[in-house]
Amino acid sequence: MPAVFVHGNPETAAVWDLLLAELAPSRSDPVCLSPPGFGAPLPAGFAATPAGYRDWLAGELTAFGEPVDLVGHDFGGTHVVNVVLSHPHLVRSWVSDTLGAFDPDYEWHEFARRWQTPGVGEADVAARFGAAVEERTAMLVERGMSEAVAARVAAGQNEAMGRAVLTLYRSAAATGAHGLGLPLERAAARPGLAVLATADHVVGTEAQRRRAAARAGARVAVLDGLGHWWMTHDPARAAAVLTGFWATVH
Repeated sequence: MPAVFVHGNPETAAVWDLLLAELAPSRSDPVCLSPPGFGAPLPAGFAATPAGYRDWLAGELTAFGEPVDLVGHDFGGTHVVNVVLSHPHLVRSWVSDTLGAFDPDYEWHEFARRWQTPGVGEADVAARFGAAVEERTAMLVERGMSEAVAARVAAGQNEAMGRAVLTLYRSAAATGAHGLGLPLERAAARPGLAVLATADHVVGTEAQRRRAAARAGARVAVLDGLGHWWMTHDPARAAAVLTGFWATVH
């Protein structure tokens, strides 16, 4: 039974590298799925919307032929929960660090609001993804990503990622991204874990994350002092949280 990892924005699958190295002794079956536009090609006509990514992920998981242990980070965490709500038969267990965004009181973070604003968003992604790789690396480190990973992620950032960012965040603001019409309580159909990194300030308050986890029937794993890219800063602690959770799933 594979463990499947789905990253978010503005990332590539390299964001998982350090964590996967820590998991290697206990999980020989990890698979990283890169959402179109985020370290993978953005096909012409692909709907880079919350529903489009949910359907993409469901299609990828169907190909495994068995339920998987699904782990999502950032918008990847939202895609994970949306699949659990709509296609629970594809999932044995799930982990997400973005459950706070499913709380009714959640407010979009500063970067999201920028990308959702016409003109401002275009200027931001042009500067962000059009810069030299050294500048892109520095921007990721400034936002909190470990230097050991930032250069690998920056190497995969490009103009297509910028287009995907604008479409995804604007469609999410217009139509909603979290649940896509399905109640969060449906996530309790499969064992779930909410990762709560206490220094992550873009995925809702601690209270919002705990409320959403309770609605989803998910356990809460607190990573005290770690930020948005918790898997790059303390991969050993992150691996221990995941393996401990998986050991309880039957």
